[in-house]
Amino acid sequence: MTLLEIDALTVRRGTQTVLENATLNVAPGECVGLIGPNGAGKSTLLRAALGLIPATGHSSLAALPPAARARAAAWLPQSREIAWGVSVAHLVALAQNGDEAAPQVAAAMARMDVARFAARPATALSGGEQARVLIARALAQDTPLLLADEPTAGLDPAHQIACMRVFESLAVEGRAVVTSLHDLGLAARHCSRLVVLSRGRIVADGTPRAVLTPELLAEVFGIRAFALETADGLVVQPLGGIV
Repeated sequence: MTLLEIDALTVRRGTQTVLENATLNVAPGECVGLIGPNGAGKSTLLRAALGLIPATGHSSLAALPPAARARAAAWLPQSREIAWGVSVAHLVALAQNGDEAAPQVAAAMARMDVARFAARPATALSGGEQARVLIARALAQDTPLLLADEPTAGLDPAHQIACMRVFESLAVEGRAVVTSLHDLGLAARHCSRLVVLSRGRIVADGTPRAVLTPELLAEVFGIRAFALETADGLVVQPLGGIV
């Protein structure tokens, strides 16, 4: 069983190819990290998979009618703007047609540590708090698959780790997450699988230990990194650029 099937997905902007022949299957129980330098095609892959931008090739999500797609996958875009001063509870409940009493709403707010903000206007929160509220809204959609574009951006370290642990727990529950990340340490410790993009192409796909080799880090990211197996998992810390 797969929750997402992508085959030869290609996105062009004018004469430029920004995503080329991406092929990827995601199964229940996976927490997949999309990593790569800026402009590698991570956001493009997520958006094309959802049918939000024109593409050639095949995506099982993009092929679905909008209502079925919303039941199959939740989407957390990179943008974190909240335009209206509605309460946090109401904003999260939009994932359940505005039903603030839905159990999915309470569960999502608890998971993202925003339940104490339930009655506060979402626009009155800090940027990091707003980011957690928006993640909670995506979780409240209660779909088998979550696609998230840089969800940890703007979060403090404790909430970055907490967010990734939530994603891990979703995978343990039999759902799946595909998330783009820039923090290689978070990707190494919390993702069961890493997909590396470089210049619009998938160049590696496997476990963090198999993917995050010195050779790949040098070739794709242009960095040296310290890597160590610990009781808490694989720790990866960039040290500096390749001279």
